[in-house]
Amino acid sequence: MIELVRIRDLDITDIAGRRAFVSAASGLVRIGACIHVIADDELHLASFDLDNPGPGRLLRLFKGELPRAGPDRKKRKPDLEALCLLPRMAGALYGALLAIGSGSRPNRRRGALILLDANGSAVQSNLVDLAPLFSPLAAEFDEINVEGAVVAGDDLLLFQRGSGSDPDNAIIAYPLATALEATSLPDGKALEPRIRHIDLGTIGQVPLSFTDAAAVPGIGIVFSAVAEDTANAYDDGPLRAAAIGLLDMDGNLLHVETIVPPVKVEGIDARLDGELIRLTMVTDHDDPTVPASLYSTAIKALVA
Repeated sequence: MIELVRIRDLDITDIAGRRAFVSAASGLVRIGACIHVIADDELHLASFDLDNPGPGRLLRLFKGELPRAGPDRKKRKPDLEALCLLPRMAGALYGALLAIGSGSRPNRRRGALILLDANGSAVQSNLVDLAPLFSPLAAEFDEINVEGAVVAGDDLLLFQRGSGSDPDNAIIAYPLATALEATSLPDGKALEPRIRHIDLGTIGQVPLSFTDAAAVPGIGIVFSAVAEDTANAYDDGPLRAAAIGLLDMDGNLLHVETIVPPVKVEGIDARLDGELIRLTMVTDHDDPTVPASLYSTAIKALVA
């Protein structure tokens, strides 16, 4: 088993200046000591400084307000599930973050392009239409449910999470430049994905499913996964186990191992440090009264 070390809860100062917290953390990018986090039931990006234990700060991604709690909030939320770091490009001198909705409902097929400054801080957000990425997937999956995204070489990789009724995990690849161009245009043209289906196995007869991923150049892709006993991509279910695994760059499964404590890791960042891969992770307890937490651990870079 892989043992996680808890760093802190994701407490924030909300837009009214009150102390609050992120609950349903679902995506993570680390830039130096700066931690950027999205939550699947929020309209903001939350950013934290590892060198400062104080509360994080918010950057609005979407206009409007969500119901405070309950089924109406879940129905209307943008369901941001994936956050990835984009390289420097025109209009983003210091790179950008791309926040991606799950695609499981029409209102969850939008995202945000978040510009960074020289220090890796988030400074501006622009709405993007992700329909060109999601529309080709309807013929491939009974339920679209993208939970992770990474840039690997010249490609944008999306990680489809299986569920009880459709336990089909997959990696969906688009050329990065083509994907960004399509999402920046009104009524962008649908793209042709390259799809690789991946079996992560089961724990206690519940299939393991992707919850996020991070690329490690020269090594492969680290992913987080959970065995969540649910019949579909919309409803939460009991967590039976959680795991961290490693794929090679072609999507071949090299290794998977359960974690303790068995928390629902939904966001993961990975960086190579000699013979180890250092991981930073965030959690979602599926309970709006419980703050998400930041964890760390390390795994071997080369699996025997």
